[in-house]
Parts: sequence; C-alpha cells; structure tokens
Amino acid sequence: MVTIQKYVKAQSLEEAWKLNQGKKNRILGGMLWMRLGNGTISTAIDLCDLGLDTIEETDEEFSIGARVTLRELEQHVGLNTYTHDAVKNAVKDIVGVQFRNMATIGGSIWGRFGFSDVMTVFLAMDSYVELYKGGIVSMADFVSMKMDNDILIRVIVKKRACQIAYMAVRNQSTDFPVLTCCVSKLEGKYRAVIGARPKRAKLVSDENGIMANGVTKEVAAAFASYVAEQVPTDSNLRGSSTYRTHLIHVLTERCVVQLENQQ
Repeated sequence: MVTIQKYVKAQSLEEAWKLNQGKKNRILGGMLWMRLGNGTISTAIDLCDLGLDTIEETDEEFSIGARVTLRELEQHVGLNTYTHDAVKNAVKDIVGVQFRNMATIGGSIWGRFGFSDVMTVFLAMDSYVELYKGGIVSMADFVSMKMDNDILIRVIVKKRACQIAYMAVRNQSTDFPVLTCCVSKLEGKYRAVIGARPKRAKLVSDENGIMANGVTKEVAAAFASYVAEQVPTDSNLRGSSTYRTHLIHVLTERCVVQLENQQ
C-alpha cells in the first residue's frame, strides 16, 4: 500500500518541477501503477490544473498532453485515421474501459515499461516527448534514457506520410502482453518496434534495404527474420525467450502484410 503524506495541486510547471526534486516526492498520473507499490510518498504532485489534458491537431502534427487518457487516444478520430487505427488497436485491450478512462499517456510513456503497448505504437511513428527541462527529445532516444526528476509535458507525433500496423499476443484478454509488435512505413522507410520482450521496447530499422524493392511474401518473411535476429528476448511467467522470438517473426510478418494492404 502507498501512503501519501501531502497532496499538492501544482499551479505551474515550475512549481511542479521544484517539488519533484524531492527524493520521495512523485508526479501523479492516473495512479493505476503507482498505487500497486509500497512505501511512502512525501508529496504527491497533481498536474490536473495545468491544461495538459487535450489533443491538439494541426496540419503538421498531433500534440498530446501528458494527462490525456488512453480512452481519449482510443476514441480520437484524427489520430486513428492517421494511424489506420493502430493507436486504437494498441490500447483497446489494456484492462477495460474504466481503467483506460483513468490511465494517462504521460504515465504510460514516462514509465518506459517493458510491457507497454503505448510505447510500442508511438515509438514506431515520428514521435517526440517534450520535457520541462530537457526540451523536445525523440521517442527513440527517450526510451533508452535513465529515469530522472524531469516532467513529461506532452507527446508530439509528426504527420509524415505513414502506414502503420499494430499487433500483440496475450495469454488472456486484458492481461499484460506476451509480446507487442508495430511495423510502420514512414516516407518509404520501414521500421519495426518490439515490446514486452519483456524489456523496454526496441526499434529496428530496415538498414539493409530488405524491403526496398517491394514487398512479397518472401520479402516480408526475410524482414521478419532480420527483426527477430536484432531483438534479444528473455523469459518470464508469460512466455519463454524462444517463444517470444518466434512471435517476433510471426507478428512482424503479419504486420507487414497488413501494412501493405493499407496502400
């Protein structure tokens, strides 16, 4: 059980950042993961008054505030039109509607959890995070950064020409995934992201040009094999390393086929 000694609604990002420098102080997201832990939080810092709960769309990008819920992502017409429903497919099996109404994109991305469907799908796009002190950082760099006391303000998705497909395997509906997979084609360049391996999501680009001359069944299989070779896996109670490596091959190939059908 978590014990909170003091609760503060921050009135500015600067106030929130200063409070967050305390060793036992924490920024609150949806509180759905944090509440499962043990220990004492000296000051719980709530960002709910800072206007970080909107999705703004322009001709160039989507700007998603840190307090936007997973349910809002799931239902956003513009974002899901752009991603061919990949975002919706990534979050729709996360527990249930009530959970997704509380869980935030900020908490999901900031935690860089190995099991994160959310990180997997956003890492496959031309996406960035804006940190209060760290500025704008590409998602590819952010996923490997060490945890610190900065504050995630928003997630940015650039509207580059994009086809994208998302798939995951779960042992049981609403459970943590055994493996997540997202394949995208950004302005002609292919990339695959594998999550729940069970470590942090890993991005693999088609650096060898396997997909450069068009996609056939054989080419899709070759790219899937390449991705499986590049992504180390491990075992836990949901699946063995060998099984996960097999799933990488299967899901990557299926995502490539689905992606090509979008054109």
